[in-house]
Amino acid sequence: MSKAAELAALIGSQTALSNRNLIINGDMQCWQRATSATAAANGYSTVDRWYMTENTDGAYTTERSTDHPFSSGYSLKCQVTTADTSLSAAQSAFLDHYIEAQNLQHLNYGTSNAKSLTLSFWVKSNKTGTYTISLYKQDSTAYMYTKEYTISSANTWEKKIITISPTAGSTSFITSSGGAIANDNGSGLGLSHGLAWGSNFTGGTSDSWSSTVANYSTTNHVNWMDSTANNFYLAQVQLEVGEQATPFEHRSIGDELARCERYYQLSGTNGSNFFVSTNYNSGNNWATCEFRTVMRTSPSVTATYSNSPSNTHISDRAVSWQWTSTSTFAVNVKADAEL
Repeated sequence: MSKAAELAALIGSQTALSNRNLIINGDMQCWQRATSATAAANGYSTVDRWYMTENTDGAYTTERSTDHPFSSGYSLKCQVTTADTSLSAAQSAFLDHYIEAQNLQHLNYGTSNAKSLTLSFWVKSNKTGTYTISLYKQDSTAYMYTKEYTISSANTWEKKIITISPTAGSTSFITSSGGAIANDNGSGLGLSHGLAWGSNFTGGTSDSWSSTVANYSTTNHVNWMDSTANNFYLAQVQLEVGEQATPFEHRSIGDELARCERYYQLSGTNGSNFFVSTNYNSGNNWATCEFRTVMRTSPSVTATYSNSPSNTHISDRAVSWQWTSTSTFAVNVKADAEL
């Protein structure tokens, strides 16, 4: 093979393998909100695109860690700070990642050609035992997939690979019309890494789809919340089409940040004051902050101002303010369009 042919083959193989990870920020590169230990409180609090849920009598924090399976990069660290040794039925603690529906149309869900998915990730914890992941399909008819995995060795990075068939559990939920995912900007799939589940959520069967969407887990899941010694690390999460796990897709920090900013972005560095473009017109003045990335939808905007505006206009591309003062207008902006 000539050098030109070898180069063409290499470029072709790289192109074929690019953009295959459906998870945004699976490498835990982007942390726009915070990097230090922050209490999980049912929302996005630290690492971008990962929603933390804590609904127990205990508490846990999340933070950025340099503890990594390849000693280079970041992981998400969860740490129990207040223990709950006996979960009530409705209590839970878990990590969620929501995937926009229009990014999932190639899965062909809702047809006989629905494709399998493979989830791979690295995990580490001092608490060994059975854990679960779940995949929640919301559109059309809602269904839940549940799968057990085992952390075998304490304080040791382990790679887990889970293949999710559209007919897992010998069901036709995903290959029938009710399995369809709408082609819109809503949530198409939600991936959950369970930490602790009360009995209301443990009716699932491992490696099966269920029409009971509360079946996040099985009864075998550990109670990770039972000790303040417990930690949980997660790194290199990848969800891709097919029945085989491929090497983790490394994206540039610029590429990953732009993907994250579709859902959340700050003006300036870490939300510092950002002087926006202005148009002075004798008491009818406008200032505009154009978002660096077009957002998923018109975001919820939190802002602090040097001069209070009399009117605000928000779209998925920009936010504008009207004010009457002739002095300089400066603003600190946080724009949230998370799923």
